[in-house]
Amino acid sequence: MLRRLVCLSFMLAFAAASWGQKLITYESGMGSRDPEDADIWILYKGVRAEHEGMVLFADSALLNINQNNFTAYDHVKIQLSDTTTIYGDNLFYDAETRVVDIYGDTVTFIDGGTVLKAAHLAFDRNSNIANYDTWGHTTSGDQSLKSREGYYYSDTKMMEIFRKVELSDSSMVLYTDTLYYNTDTKLATFVSATNIYSDSTHIYSESGTYNTDTRYAVSRAASHIQSGARVLTCDSLYYDGLVRHGDAYGHVVIVDTVNQITCSGAIGVTDQHYNYSYVTDSALVYLIDDNGDSLFMHADTVFAYNDTNNQFTSIQSYYHAKVYRFDLQGMCDSAHYSVADSLLTLFGKPVLWYENYQCMADTIVLRHDTTGLSRVWMRHNLFIAEWVDSTKFNQLKGRNGVLYFSEGEPSYGDVLGNAQMVYYITEEDSVGNASLMGVNAGISSDMRIYFQNRKLHRLLSYVNPDMHTYPVDKLPEELQRLHGFQWFHDRRPKTRHDIFIW
Repeated sequence: MLRRLVCLSFMLAFAAASWGQKLITYESGMGSRDPEDADIWILYKGVRAEHEGMVLFADSALLNINQNNFTAYDHVKIQLSDTTTIYGDNLFYDAETRVVDIYGDTVTFIDGGTVLKAAHLAFDRNSNIANYDTWGHTTSGDQSLKSREGYYYSDTKMMEIFRKVELSDSSMVLYTDTLYYNTDTKLATFVSATNIYSDSTHIYSESGTYNTDTRYAVSRAASHIQSGARVLTCDSLYYDGLVRHGDAYGHVVIVDTVNQITCSGAIGVTDQHYNYSYVTDSALVYLIDDNGDSLFMHADTVFAYNDTNNQFTSIQSYYHAKVYRFDLQGMCDSAHYSVADSLLTLFGKPVLWYENYQCMADTIVLRHDTTGLSRVWMRHNLFIAEWVDSTKFNQLKGRNGVLYFSEGEPSYGDVLGNAQMVYYITEEDSVGNASLMGVNAGISSDMRIYFQNRKLHRLLSYVNPDMHTYPVDKLPEELQRLHGFQWFHDRRPKTRHDIFIW
């Protein structure tokens, strides 16, 4: 037997010189020529073969000395380097192309800490690229990758995987159709519709990267992140999953799907650890009530604070705030909206418009219920003005005030402390034309006003009232404009788009 092996090695060496290529060398416990093809050697019992640094082990094999290829069967093992090994059931190797085709119930390709398993694997020794087309499963550390097709670049540790791709570990799972993943850097690059689920967070993107070690995601197209009831969409998103902080750019929209509150702007930030988000640059917040009516609010920056379920608890708008709703409008330096009790508070020289009324105070608080506006508090330095004509205004001022509404319509109001009023008495003729009949003016400690059809209908004075009635043309000059009177009609938003005009 030894003599036959020496003779065979001499024959292969001679053939190699003729072909100009290196032949496969081998060792086996037993072997014989194929009786039907003299170019094929049948090898069995501990087959070991080598070709240009690659070592192969199998139970049995067929060696074609003419075509210089090798077919191996059962318990196949290929040692490509100290760190790279392939295991399988059957193998075909062509020494001319240097491509290994290996099959089995579970072909296993091991490259350092990366383990790739598939039913069929091809490995090109020229480029050091492995590929599969019948489902593959790769593990690298804590990461697991599955796909219908894929390529693994041994030199760069890069994977290109396609069709029903799944990348997962103990804290996240990613689904997409095309993925590029580096097993060294742990950076995944996706170029098709991708969903990433991590804890209570869902990220959707159509182009971007995700680092499975640092949990840092970058989305460059159709960006979307959902956490509980809160959804953020934008053009591009940078999200740190470890600290749960994200920066968003371009057409940023943050929605509370439970409370029907939406914040939008050109730039946004969301921080789930500290339970807040904000938008800036054309920042806008709009709230939809149970009747389907919307309140729109703009400011330089809008903050939204949320609870542990990621539902908004409050909205805070800072600097140059304006508010528009079909039945009221307002402006102020900053505003605060409390979701739980539906209170909107205007701070910093607030002005509120309702019908022909303009209301001012140091602080104005509005409450809504299911029927609309229900109450308005005006705290400190109350001043209400109603337009009569281009030169005349009904005026009411005092320390504090409250307006009460019934089913969204004004019912009555109280002026509390240092109340002072100027009210033009009108009378309508049979066709509805109004004429000015005189002016009531005076002071008292407190006053109550009643409304009818959204107009001042009756007034009661309490505690030491001092009231007078004047002809229209005899009203003293100091009463024509009470101290503190200002008229901001030109700054009142006429539509929701006007809130961006300060």
